Amino acid sequence: MDMALRRELGAHLRAARAQVAPRDVGLDGGGRRRAPGLRREEVAALSGVSVAWYTWLEQGRVTTSRQVIDAVCRALRMAPDAHRHALSLAGFRTATPLGQEGGAAVGAATQDLIDAWPTTPALVLDARLDILASNAAYRRFWGDPGDAPQARRNLLLRLASDAGDGRRLIGGGPLLRGLYRQFRAATGHEPDDPRAAEIVGLLAAERPDAAHWWRCRAVADFAPTTVDVADAGADGAAFRLAFALLRPVAEPGGYILTQTPGDTATRGFFARCGAA
Repeated sequence: MDMALRRELGAHLRAARAQVAPRDVGLDGGGRRRAPGLRREEVAALSGVSVAWYTWLEQGRVTTSRQVIDAVCRALRMAPDAHRHALSLAGFRTATPLGQEGGAAVGAATQDLIDAWPTTPALVLDARLDILASNAAYRRFWGDPGDAPQARRNLLLRLASDAGDGRRLIGGGPLLRGLYRQFRAATGHEPDDPRAAEIVGLLAAERPDAAHWWRCRAVADFAPTTVDVADAGADGAAFRLAFALLRPVAEPGGYILTQTPGDTATRGFFARCGAA
């Protein structure tokens, strides 16, 4: 376990510790606290380790057993996906490598699959949420991601700034936060990955109003999310799409993103487009 991963694990534990109130674990929260959440000595006591050892763990100075990581995660009331992320950072869960920058070839079977969905926009993504392939329904609605510079062919970047082809999200915060937590969970085990760092830097530069999102260290598997999309055209139409991430066996470490029409008007729009 190298130093970068130990530091990333420590940061993950510190962020989780700050989210747990003393009353959540049956402790008296009386008295002034300089920082929110539990104190290190409280986590150590709940985990059955010494204060010094837990402090070193947060500082990235030691490696430890899976039993200790499990005990600390239970003490911090981590959700299952955050617990799995901690185990991965500690070297106890094999994480899928991020792969080469710049995208990889998408298998013909996967491309054929998404091409067979004329009324459902779909993308093939890698672990960084870089766009590897799209279908006609996606390109018709959002524009061709291949027209963008290579550095910007990323789902997070497209949705966080100009979603594409004059579309914009209405109340898209939950969708963006969910996708960013998925991105963090998938890339956190390689903290020195230059492409992941580039994506975070571009997000911070282009959406400084959401800086607290990009600093967030929360991780979670993406949950299906429905969002409304506004059309900048003269008719002012709005569409409803349900976003979901699928994990195809044929694309290890990658995802298929589907955007299923979420209401009658949107289904009618894509049905007409698909028949055109």
